[in-house]
Amino acid sequence: MGRKHGVFSVQLEEVNISTKKKTIKRYSITIQQALETVYQQMRIAGNRIRTIESYDYIFNQFVQFNILEYVEDITADSIYEYLGSLEVAQQTKLIRLKSIKAVLSKFHNNGWMKQKFWSTIHIKIDKQVKKGAKVDDIEKLIELIDQNTFIGFRDTVAILTMYKTGIRIQTLRELKERHIDYENLSLNLDGSILKNHKFLKLPIDQELADLFKILIMQNDKIRSYYNSENTNIIITQNGLPINNSKASNNAISKQLNKYSKRFGLEYINAHAIRRGYAKKLLDAGASIAIISKALGHSDLGVTTQYLDLDVEEVASSLREYL
Repeated sequence: MGRKHGVFSVQLEEVNISTKKKTIKRYSITIQQALETVYQQMRIAGNRIRTIESYDYIFNQFVQFNILEYVEDITADSIYEYLGSLEVAQQTKLIRLKSIKAVLSKFHNNGWMKQKFWSTIHIKIDKQVKKGAKVDDIEKLIELIDQNTFIGFRDTVAILTMYKTGIRIQTLRELKERHIDYENLSLNLDGSILKNHKFLKLPIDQELADLFKILIMQNDKIRSYYNSENTNIIITQNGLPINNSKASNNAISKQLNKYSKRFGLEYINAHAIRRGYAKKLLDAGASIAIISKALGHSDLGVTTQYLDLDVEEVASSLREYL
């Protein structure tokens, strides 16, 4: 009876390795076969298409550089040679390495690679603490934006949403009307739009709730005019979700960059606003553990990087507990 081949089945090629003493049989799987299976597993697990495409681009570049065909052809040397060929910043190399490691770990989990030799490969970078947006800068920015236009008002709501809830710009792109709980003044975010895929409930104030209502009314007018059907909170001026429009996928990021240059505000970008939210919570007395939960971090070490604490500030805070 023939073997059935399902979604996760792989046709293995039998390879004979002859030695003087005996013949050893082993099974090889091509890298492309392995990748197809891994990406299918990732899609079923709920990973974003953008994440899978990023892994695919980087890993295929690595494979093509080394002219690799089978999973067993991948070695530590091939990784080192690929990284050494890149004429990019150390931070970019680190991102490439992390992507390669992530794919290889999935190969290992599927039983195609026995040893996790890549775990000992590291790239050293000097981490720079990035500044967070200050409340004065946010207030100044809101005052300077022309809120009488749809784009200006939309951007204002987007900025205040990020600053008052700390959500990532990727989550903002996916935010829909059903996520807003006006009665309990909260955003109820399901795992499908969050990086860690876990449900998160974040409080909002009445001002932001009222702004959502106004923006949704404006959205309805634009969607009706362009015959566009969606319930996204942040949309383009043509009524499309910014997460679906290739031309406008980074619309909010581009707008923030434009405002930063136009108004001379140094720390105005999505990451800076998120860090500003974290610092605001800390200044209000929230613990790092609570802030970490609000940001959706799995590691407290990542949270501390968002807080932009200098040596004197740490010493002063610790003195209160002596």
